[in-house]
Amino acid sequence: MLESAGIDVVAAVADATRLASMAEQQLPDVVLTDIRMPPTHTDDGLRAALAIRALHPTIGVLVLSQFLEEQYALDLVATGAAGTGYLLKEKVANAELLIDAVRRVAGGGSALDPDVIAQMVSRPRARGPLDDLTPREREVLSLMAEGHSNSGIAAKLFVTVPAVERHVTGIFMRLGLQQSESTQHRRVLAVLRYLDK
Repeated sequence: MLESAGIDVVAAVADATRLASMAEQQLPDVVLTDIRMPPTHTDDGLRAALAIRALHPTIGVLVLSQFLEEQYALDLVATGAAGTGYLLKEKVANAELLIDAVRRVAGGGSALDPDVIAQMVSRPRARGPLDDLTPREREVLSLMAEGHSNSGIAAKLFVTVPAVERHVTGIFMRLGLQQSESTQHRRVLAVLRYLDK
C-alpha cells in the first residue's frame, strides 16, 4: 500500500527489538509500528517507538493500535506532538488516511486519531483556560490536534484561511501563549494543553 503511493519502505520487521535496531541502521523518516508486538505482545512497539524518538528526535513515529488506549497516546505526545501519530487500526484500511498520516508525520506534523482525541478531551478535569474557548475555537484546536494545517482546517470547516488564522490567534491569546523570543512552537503547546486537559 505504501510503496504503491510512492513511499519507500526500507525495512519490515516482526518484533520490537528488530524495529529499534533497524531504525538505528536505516534512520528512516518515519517508523510505522503496532503497539503490541513480540516479544511480549504488550506495549513493545510503543516502547520501541519512544526509545527511537529519544535517540533520534527527527524520526517520526506513527503508532497503530487495535484499541483506543488514552495513556498510550499521552505517552506518545508527552514530549511534543510534532512528528508523531496514533491511529486506530480500523481506520487504516482507508489507504488515503494512512498515506496522509505517514506523510504528515514525516513532515514533522502530527496525525492523531479523532476518536482518541475525543476520548482524551472528554475526561473529567478542573476548569481552566480551555473552558474559555468558543465552540469554533474548540473545533479549530481539535483539528489542529489531528495534525491539520490552517488550509486543511479551512477546507474541513468550509471557511477561509484568514478566518482560521483569526481563530488560531484567539486560541493562543486565551491560552496565554503570547509570541515571544522562545523557541517553543505555540501551535504544539496549544495542542499539548488541549490533549492534557
